[in-house]
Amino acid sequence: MGVLSWLIEEGASDGTDLSGLPVALVVRYSDDEPGSPWTWILYVDVRATHEQRAALEAIYTGRAGGDAQAHFPWAWKASELAAVRPVAFDVDHTRRRQRLRIRDRVSVRIRDRYQGEETVSCIISGHDRTGEELITDELVVEDERLQFSYRGVCGYGSTFDYAGA
Repeated sequence: MGVLSWLIEEGASDGTDLSGLPVALVVRYSDDEPGSPWTWILYVDVRATHEQRAALEAIYTGRAGGDAQAHFPWAWKASELAAVRPVAFDVDHTRRRQRLRIRDRVSVRIRDRYQGEETVSCIISGHDRTGEELITDELVVEDERLQFSYRGVCGYGSTFDYAGA
């Protein structure tokens, strides 16, 4: 269970500018289940136009093709998209102090860099790029289909580069 988030610095899809838009996913999967199916919710910025929302949904579901099959396991594994929600984001991707708040649904705060010797690794997009392992101060999800809460668990911060079809 976890939360993934992106802040698109610059980019476009079929001429639709996506620069400055945040996107987040709340996910649940278990390697102990056959096929480790995913259940996930996609959050897109409420300020996005209809065209921007449609482009983001196509990219993050994998329907737009491109790198999604290499980077997004929910796009190529068995999965259930539980909802796509236009929401207000409060997001700050400042290094080692990241925070994400999706009103009444999601709250993530990063405490600091992970100080241990071991590599913290999971199926997070961006692990193929230089980044840093982090520790959360808070990770709370309260959505209809997915609800969980953790403190002091691992996180990962990195840049990300997606290329469409």
